[in-house]
Amino acid sequence: MKISLTQKYNVPGPRYTSYPTVPYWNEANFTSEKWTASFQKAFLESNSENGISLYIHLPFCESMCTFCGCNKRITKNHSVEETYIKAVLKEWSLYCKLLPEKPLIKEIHLGGGTPTFFSTNNLEHLINGIFSYANKAPDYEFSFEGHPNNTTYEQLQKLYNLGFRRVSFGVQDYAEKVQKAIHRIQPFHNVAKVTFWAKEIGYTSIGHDIIFGLPYQTIENVVDTIEKTNSLKPDRLAFYSYAHVPWIKGNGQRGFNEENLPKDAEKRKLYEIGKQLLSQNGYHEIGMDHFALTSDSLYKAAQNKKMHRNFMGYSASKTQLMIGLGVSSISDSWYSFAQNTKNLEDYYQLLEWDKIPVVKGHILNEEDLIIRKHILNLTCQLETSWNSNSLYFKEIDAVLENLEEIENDGLIIIEEGKLIITEAGRPFVRNICMAFDLHLKRKSPETNLFSMTV
Repeated sequence: MKISLTQKYNVPGPRYTSYPTVPYWNEANFTSEKWTASFQKAFLESNSENGISLYIHLPFCESMCTFCGCNKRITKNHSVEETYIKAVLKEWSLYCKLLPEKPLIKEIHLGGGTPTFFSTNNLEHLINGIFSYANKAPDYEFSFEGHPNNTTYEQLQKLYNLGFRRVSFGVQDYAEKVQKAIHRIQPFHNVAKVTFWAKEIGYTSIGHDIIFGLPYQTIENVVDTIEKTNSLKPDRLAFYSYAHVPWIKGNGQRGFNEENLPKDAEKRKLYEIGKQLLSQNGYHEIGMDHFALTSDSLYKAAQNKKMHRNFMGYSASKTQLMIGLGVSSISDSWYSFAQNTKNLEDYYQLLEWDKIPVVKGHILNEEDLIIRKHILNLTCQLETSWNSNSLYFKEIDAVLENLEEIENDGLIIIEEGKLIITEAGRPFVRNICMAFDLHLKRKSPETNLFSMTV
């Protein structure tokens, strides 16, 4: 019996928000002193020309969504807001004390958790506190994630006044049965309301996040969700494959059983139907899992081959240095990665001791930097080349050997030192990246680390 490409390539694999991926970081070779030297070097190389990016993790949620794999703290006690913001601003001040001049901030992204858990006044205090140590870059882009159930008009207006022009709302799926299974009850009316508010206020890029492969999800559910989404016409969409990783400590993915999840070809059909509907409604697929209207900045960046990908996801602009603030946040200097402690109490304690709360990381070697460029090329431009000295590496022949079957299946074209991902290969970008992942090739995981690729 012939198996489908989906069945063939649906294997555990990384999502490649970084290379090397977090499980393959060499923590033994990492120190906070090395991280300090690395981000200072990156700052000197890039601040005056491009500015830097800030990712701020706001971890609090009022209830647990059982599809979520993010670092979060469940509470209805909003008195935690002020303590947390004070800590984040303390962390930012510690970074700024190590810099020779005020940073120019090109990007801010508020992620979570639920950023709109925080009151309007506290969000304003956070952003004003950030800019007591910094200036805005001329072409800045600030964005945040909003929960449709608790995002208020006042929050949207205040963040707009502070310079935010992009907002993304988590939708997932509109079917009541699916929402109950993932513990995310969210009527269409709530999503429509915040979307219209954002348009009325003047946000220039409004995004919706949709997930396929959720428990009990059917083709009819996906069609209904996308039709409702199209009626609101967000500027961009993330259409993600559900990442089922119930083995991660503290993960909430236990509100349903394995047999409730659509599998292999059934799951892939949800994506293909969704993709077809999005295309019919003017959305263009860019990179992995993302779609945008031609008027959106991410589409234009993709067309001009200027799209970038980091721990914040896809971006229309590129900065060399991204500093992650808040519990569990990851920073990136290009030369190294550093992650804050995931424990909230430890985060507070380290800051009380005037220590940047980084607890692990990775210093990229020359090989890592080359492979990282190839992974970024594949995920952002759907092609890469090893013709130049800066992108050539000695294991390329072994990589090409591993790609032979993928090439025979029509997913890629290899010619004259160049690899191009075909239209048929788009769903399998992660599998193609895995062939370049030398850390993964040298040491396969012995336990569950990654969700399925398709």
